[in-house]
Amino acid sequence: MRDIRSTQLSHPLAYADALLGWFIHLGIDGDEASLPGLCVTAVAQLSQCELSQLYWRDESTGRLELIAQHLSGVLCPGDPVGTKDFQHEQVLHYVLSHQTALSLEDFSSSVYEYGFLPAMATAWAALSCVPLFNRDKAISGVLLCASQCRKHLQDYSVSLSQLGSFTLMQLALLRCQPSLGSVARQNQCTPAPRAEFGLVGSSTAMDETYRLIGKVMHTSYTVLLRGETGTGKEVVARAIHSAGARRSKAFVVQNCAAFPEGLLESELFGYRKGAFTGAERNHTGLFDAAHGGTLLLDEIGDMPLSLQAKLLRVLQEGEVRPLGASAAHKVDVRIIAATHRDLAAMVAQGSFREDLYYRLAQFPIELPPLRERDDDVLLLAREFAQKASLALEREPVSWSSAALDQLSSHAFPGNVRELKCLVDRAVLLCDDGVILPAHLSLSAPPTDESVDATLRQRLERVERVFLIDCLHKNRGNRTRTARELGVARRTLLYRLARLKIPLGDVCEGG
Repeated sequence: MRDIRSTQLSHPLAYADALLGWFIHLGIDGDEASLPGLCVTAVAQLSQCELSQLYWRDESTGRLELIAQHLSGVLCPGDPVGTKDFQHEQVLHYVLSHQTALSLEDFSSSVYEYGFLPAMATAWAALSCVPLFNRDKAISGVLLCASQCRKHLQDYSVSLSQLGSFTLMQLALLRCQPSLGSVARQNQCTPAPRAEFGLVGSSTAMDETYRLIGKVMHTSYTVLLRGETGTGKEVVARAIHSAGARRSKAFVVQNCAAFPEGLLESELFGYRKGAFTGAERNHTGLFDAAHGGTLLLDEIGDMPLSLQAKLLRVLQEGEVRPLGASAAHKVDVRIIAATHRDLAAMVAQGSFREDLYYRLAQFPIELPPLRERDDDVLLLAREFAQKASLALEREPVSWSSAALDQLSSHAFPGNVRELKCLVDRAVLLCDDGVILPAHLSLSAPPTDESVDATLRQRLERVERVFLIDCLHKNRGNRTRTARELGVARRTLLYRLARLKIPLGDVCEGG
């Protein structure tokens, strides 16, 4: 803690509390599969950087392998087959050879090459790279975080180095003692798939989404994401890109409803100088910008019919022809389409091409609305509150039981997007560290008996929220939860079964 207090962090105590929480999380909840992902997620949240990477160094060969990466809110497992050795990249090599941290606050004047970082639409502006050590004080890896804004990242170096070193030491212990790791995994809940994809949710509905993402992420299939507005279609698209083989290339997003037909065509396909009035230079289209990577066509149901025919040709032939060009050229782009519309119904009405629909729906994924995701509302609310507190550089907030009850009772027609906006606003309004119903500004449920739940249903809903909250506070340990509530453990188990609280909702801890 001395190192943190001596820095210029705006809220060192809040940072120290969050850091300690991550140490506990890594030590208790992490296993061989989830530790690297938990580490880079922690670094991204603590440093408020868009990118965090964890590299592991092979002591015998000196190879430096990327084992986990967190990019723009999405987690991917790094290079699972270890095909690339990063030890000779200038920034990483400097840290390895000098065994000291390196912070760059202005890339424009930097002498170091940083082309190994993921290509983004906005250039990287600041970077911090720290060495990680094993118990023998030898280099065991490197931890890197980078921001697209100019930041003073040096103050994070010592604490993040300690966090990363702890992670690799835990990982080495689990690998050397598989029997202990196996016993630990039996005493914990199964690692949530979100640790691999960077998504939040443990409901049955989300389990199916995780399963489908895992099936398609390493293929070149065209994916069609369907779901109501606000269900997180772009977040899932980023997860598919970042966890797949194209993660080192560009991820480009185009909303098909944001431009009129003429402008949308020129944005997608590009144009040559003189193609139309005002075309004074060549313009690279988004298909070319996404070459080697992924292009997300959001709101594909709003694409005009004439453009649908041209998109079909891209999918069939893998080539585009810019406006004003005399010939087409090949592009290597993975297409992910997203829509809240019923495309099959639009095909029947003649407003969407049938042949394009079947091309896009090569691998459809239906994203569940929030009202069908059981208790994911509470998991998401806590996640959003933690991120909002860090962004505002405030102490982490807690939740009152009444506020949690309101959240669980709300239908959320705007889905995850509505919940995030609601929580962000509540954190901003919360001055005493506890979110109350007044901070949520949700309308009270109707009191008419014809539409309201019965008294028993209402009480059970309140009890369900309360029990889940207590279990989360005790990290899923049912023995400690029963002790805190002042009831016998068998009574707690009976109530959990009676209220249909599945084991997947909270980690099992005894």
